[in-house]
Amino acid sequence: MVPDFKLITEASQNAFLGCRMATNELLTDWGLIARKLQRMPTRNEYKLQGEYSPRTFEHNFGSWSAVPDSFRSFAAGQADWTDITALLPAPESALAPTNGPPSTTDQDQSAVPTRPVGRRPPRLPDRPTYGNPIDFRGLRHAPVNEDGVIFLFGMVARELGYLVESVQVGFPDCEAKRQIGPTEWQRVRVEFEFESRNFRDHGHAQDGCDVIVCWLHNWRECPDHLEVIELKSVITRLAASDE
Repeated sequence: MVPDFKLITEASQNAFLGCRMATNELLTDWGLIARKLQRMPTRNEYKLQGEYSPRTFEHNFGSWSAVPDSFRSFAAGQADWTDITALLPAPESALAPTNGPPSTTDQDQSAVPTRPVGRRPPRLPDRPTYGNPIDFRGLRHAPVNEDGVIFLFGMVARELGYLVESVQVGFPDCEAKRQIGPTEWQRVRVEFEFESRNFRDHGHAQDGCDVIVCWLHNWRECPDHLEVIELKSVITRLAASDE
């Protein structure tokens, strides 16, 4: 029996498609939730209590884990946010080992300081981020979020024996048919995640899904009845066959 799907409202469409919002609005709401919890909210906690979709944050800042650093830059010099910045982990620059003050000579005292060789450059909060280059057919970079996983699955679904019936807002993300024989297909429920363990972290019901499609499979305790398709491995195999 085909399950009833939720109506996709204009607001949820905007969140699902990752419309870019004013970063100040997003970070202000994130800070208010952090103040309420007295700690940085997890993706699932913000999803339940925040005003915006976590996917909107990922489109604006590259990933959910990048939000604290972006908030630090946003709150710099604002006394109203000192209680929240105190909750943030120390910035990378504060964790870098120091070997004492550098020696100087008459020639280099006026030199402009440069970043130490090998140190990771800072993230620019107003720019998108990209995954590692993969150049797989029409996709130049690896996914960095769930939306990238959905796009990549659409590129290879037919080769994996799947026909997508619908993609929806809400759990599970997708309804598809899977080929189980030369002339036989079955209906399956598919959930998209960037990492397979996000399925657990998001609190999804294990009996509400048949297949997890992810970029990286890192859920060691994944139940046996849940099939996991790791696209990172899939495209390696398909790229080799393309050649």
